[in-house]
Amino acid sequence: MAPKRLWCAVVGCNNETSSRHLVPTSEPLKTQWLNFVFKGNVPPDLPKCVHVCANHFSPDCFINEGQYKAGFAKKLLLRNGSVPTIRVPAAPPEESSTSEELSKVQHVACQMDAPQCGSQLSIKTLHPVYRSTGTQTTMLCPDIGVGFSDPLRLSTPMKRPNKRSRSELEEDPSGASSSMNVEEPLDLADSVTAFTEPTDVTTESSKPAHKTAAYIVYENCLLQLFEQCPVCQGVTSVRRRRVGTFLAVEQRCPHCDFFRKWNSQPVVGSTPAGNLQLSVAVYATGASFFKLEKLFRAMQLKMIHYGTFRSHARRFIEPAIVHSWKTAQDGMLQQLRQKQNIVLGGDFRAYSPAKFSSYSVMDLRTSTIIDLQLVQSNEVGGSNNMEKEGLRRSLDLLRAHCVTFDSIVTDRHPQIQKYLREANITQYNDVWHIGKAVSRKLLRIAQSKDSEKLQKWLRSIKNHIYWTATTSSSGQERVAKWTSILNHVQDMHTHEDPVFPRCLHPQRTSRDKSKWLRAGTPALCRLEKVLTNKRILKDVEKLSPHHQTSSLEAFRSAILRFVPKNVVFSFLGMLCRLYLAALHFNENAGRPQATTAAGEPLFKVVFPKCKKGQCSAKPVKADPTFHYMDNLLDLIFEKVVVDPTPYMDNILKISKPENLTSQFEKPDKLEVIASYVSRFNQGQV
Repeated sequence: MAPKRLWCAVVGCNNETSSRHLVPTSEPLKTQWLNFVFKGNVPPDLPKCVHVCANHFSPDCFINEGQYKAGFAKKLLLRNGSVPTIRVPAAPPEESSTSEELSKVQHVACQMDAPQCGSQLSIKTLHPVYRSTGTQTTMLCPDIGVGFSDPLRLSTPMKRPNKRSRSELEEDPSGASSSMNVEEPLDLADSVTAFTEPTDVTTESSKPAHKTAAYIVYENCLLQLFEQCPVCQGVTSVRRRRVGTFLAVEQRCPHCDFFRKWNSQPVVGSTPAGNLQLSVAVYATGASFFKLEKLFRAMQLKMIHYGTFRSHARRFIEPAIVHSWKTAQDGMLQQLRQKQNIVLGGDFRAYSPAKFSSYSVMDLRTSTIIDLQLVQSNEVGGSNNMEKEGLRRSLDLLRAHCVTFDSIVTDRHPQIQKYLREANITQYNDVWHIGKAVSRKLLRIAQSKDSEKLQKWLRSIKNHIYWTATTSSSGQERVAKWTSILNHVQDMHTHEDPVFPRCLHPQRTSRDKSKWLRAGTPALCRLEKVLTNKRILKDVEKLSPHHQTSSLEAFRSAILRFVPKNVVFSFLGMLCRLYLAALHFNENAGRPQATTAAGEPLFKVVFPKCKKGQCSAKPVKADPTFHYMDNLLDLIFEKVVVDPTPYMDNILKISKPENLTSQFEKPDKLEVIASYVSRFNQGQV
């Protein structure tokens, strides 16, 4: 049955249309509508229902004008807050009662034939030359988008809009059918509209592209949706073009001139969202682009080129990473400025072949990385000075932000100790580094034939250094407790040093008297030489009493996920990956211990290499989180892509050293090739 025809209440309007809108009940919209309808003279007694036809609204007031003109909707829907502004329209924009108007209608349909979906011809619009507007009764495919061009269909071919150049353009050589094999550049600026119910359109459009689920779709399954014309059911010509993982399909029917365009993913600016999201995922997770490329090739998945990946990294990803780290670092430094009794930890990491080195500074109370410095060897005249330069830069940054600290815990590097001593900074040595150095020397001695008894004392001596560090309050006490082990291994438990005159353990009678070392034996002499070494005693005097750098060692393991040692990166690429490692570590440093279904703490049994086959229990941490990656994606897609200029400012502020090869004169390539001689074909030169 035909829809009910209502008269428009606007003064002077006599148009009969099926698309009319009731005056809203909420203020101030109601007053604005009524003033327009009655030209400011609103009668005191209004009718119960006052309607205004769609002819009095501008096109931008409707949310489904394209669907209405295409025949998918029966009524135009207004946006919230719309007000009628057109007093006398030239012609009804939505009526199709004459053949002249029908000639401007483009026949469209959904991109796949859904069940219970058909077309309906109106008796009023039957004409031997024109096809009636298709009306869809049921839409069961709300997640499928259909792209439409301008609905005007002229007798002469339409001139295609000018195409903008695309640096990422990559045409698929097999992407067009035989009947439409025309090479044309792909215009990524063409809009894509998802035609579903009006409420679904609003929901889908409000969801960001990088948060939309994606699937693996096979080509033959996808092209089945475009084989038949949805209007006349005839065979259509299909043309497909590709840009990395992005696919555009154009379908044209030679029988009824039906045409539509479909894009496999949204376009952000002029960049396909899937291509950019893939680049961000590869970079932010520390994955290898070339390994992923091999995986894609094995699965016959289409992949972006490495040049496209690097372009995304330079324009969007690296500026966003630097901005994210600087923002997080500023927040941490602001909190540290208000704290007292801060204890820092510093650690150095070199990257083969000694081109780069990074220095990490951590707040040992919270186990969070507060600064990272990347140093290139040619900045400081050689790799020997890289650790000192990294520490100096970090301390300068802390001073610039007015952050004061009590002490810093580092390794045993003499250059670092001297620099901190001259700067009047309290410095402690990490216990693990000294214990590792002593254990290596003693293990080498214990392997000799006349010093085998030391094997039984290796673990006790290593535990003794940790006990010395945690139970001592001064450097003199640490040295006294440390040297007392030389008497203890001889079964002598009173000592000459008044600071620590006797052992604290209870007196016991040993059953195995063979374990004690005798005075004058090679084993005891070599042990005394190692434990009383001048440098060892100085390092023991500065053992850290409480905080250690074990968390920094854990961070070094996290760095390997983002900066593999066998991969060469540029200076900026290395720095950004270090920032990602710091963001990941800071987010997951305080993870709680995992529990069983019954709520009991979860452990696992491990066999560390250092314990020589002995097992130990290790707490199992909860699964890591990756909120920093979600924030990075939001930043890139919502801000950096829109306006990258403010984010590039942080990149320009970074001082990038010259490449190591810049100090050498680059020879002519042909001369180098001409002088090439292999060790295995010298006789052929």
